[in-house]
Amino acid sequence: MASILCFGEALIDFHAQPQAGGNQPPAFVPFAGGAPANVAVAAARLGARSRFAGMLSRDMFGDFLLKSLDELGVGTVDVVRTDEARTALAFVALDELGERSFSFYRPPAADLLFRPEHFRAETFDDVAIFHVCSNSLTEAAIADTTIDGMRRARAAGALVSFDMNLRPALWPRDEAPMPRLWNALLEADIVKLSAEEFAFIHAGAGSDDALLARLWRGEAKVLLVTDGSEPMLWFTRDGRGTIPGWPVTTVDATAAGDAFVGGLLSRLTDEKITRETLSGLLADTSRFHDLLRFAAACGAITVTRKGSFTAIPDQAEVRAFMEKHT
Repeated sequence: MASILCFGEALIDFHAQPQAGGNQPPAFVPFAGGAPANVAVAAARLGARSRFAGMLSRDMFGDFLLKSLDELGVGTVDVVRTDEARTALAFVALDELGERSFSFYRPPAADLLFRPEHFRAETFDDVAIFHVCSNSLTEAAIADTTIDGMRRARAAGALVSFDMNLRPALWPRDEAPMPRLWNALLEADIVKLSAEEFAFIHAGAGSDDALLARLWRGEAKVLLVTDGSEPMLWFTRDGRGTIPGWPVTTVDATAAGDAFVGGLLSRLTDEKITRETLSGLLADTSRFHDLLRFAAACGAITVTRKGSFTAIPDQAEVRAFMEKHT
């Protein structure tokens, strides 16, 4: 079975815990996380063959991340270790609706030090889908590595997936994200945005049609726009539509989008979809909607639990959830 290869950051999410009393200081519990690492875990939990590529520090948190990936069935042959920087940290606070606010401790961080020469000669030999997000675009060198990986994957015949996952706090104040975001958007076959990210790039592009026209000038075949429990929007070169959300109560939305992407990519590999057959899938509305509903169920289950890696469901849980809520 060909692999889903997820590239970029793995970090520690420190989740705020309920305070025992008004005078108690806030407590934070560490969870393994990072958007592309979450996607790799989601795919593995769902039965796909997945790998993670990135730089991990040789500190206690890097050890914890590597151990967590290994234990959850994610291949780590493309992980490189370094003593040059520590592991990135993210402190996550939740409001009463389970929505997040982040405080990041990055840069410096180990994940930003991965370079094109760190990809193994065999890295892309058996890759069905290569997945990245914008957190590996925040500095010039790691952005160049990300684009290089996307192009190498395509040259090897893989589909390329991009989830923007925009975190403005990670970008230097004097760095406008849009040019690098569009560099990645134009390299991806599959693009996933949140509703907020869609509005963000929409503001610079004008109308929906202008944004889509620019996107279709690149490699993209499908754009997916998620909005929590609200209907999902989908756009292809030949059509557009919506998919209703699943009714759940949100506890923690931290890894929901990553679980959605992992669910989608795992189904694409299950059905052996390639760059050559993707357009045929997108034209088969019933089959395409079935994949999106499955991916949305993965995200819906994830928001009902706290954590990142630990919140992501397996195949049996997703199927049971879909049967219960149909």
